[in-house]
Amino acid sequence: MTGLVILLIIVGVVFLSFIGIYNRLVSARNRFKNAFAQIDVQLKRRYDLIPNLVETAKGYLKHERETLEGVIKARNAAMDASNRASASPGSPEAMKGLSEAEGALTGMLTRFFALSEAYPDLKANQTMSQLMEELTSTENKISFSRQAYNDSVMNYNITREKFPNTVVAGMFSFTAAELLEATESAEERKAPKVEF
Repeated sequence: MTGLVILLIIVGVVFLSFIGIYNRLVSARNRFKNAFAQIDVQLKRRYDLIPNLVETAKGYLKHERETLEGVIKARNAAMDASNRASASPGSPEAMKGLSEAEGALTGMLTRFFALSEAYPDLKANQTMSQLMEELTSTENKISFSRQAYNDSVMNYNITREKFPNTVVAGMFSFTAAELLEATESAEERKAPKVEF
């Protein structure tokens, strides 16, 4: 009789431990999904600003139609990738697609801004100035949100990989989440060369 009680207590403790592990995994997964939702909000804001920038610049950049169309095309591709990533945050394919699309958009925006520098009237335009300021602010928010998301993903993955958590994670299909890599190209990450 005493042996049966001890066995029931051990089974109860193991069962409660599994419940605790499961709940920690669910909490960690929900935290990284919430962190991605914060990125998504900022990305949508960014996507909404871009058409306004292009419209403002159209009158000044009449001969630069290819660049303007490229920016809109890259924006639309990034929006599609963002929607796929929103449907499954942490998915390696979705995060890779989003990183690539955001990298392409960043490249087109860099080209757009470099081009706009050659047009003093455009640089002096108040609306363009405000939109560029808003976009810069949004880019900073995206960076902070990406960092929070990556921290949450790291915590989730660590929680998931610890023993005995890995057993529970395997039983209930808690798959590894993917980090959202920076979208800058290797060229953009290089330190500027200063010559005197």
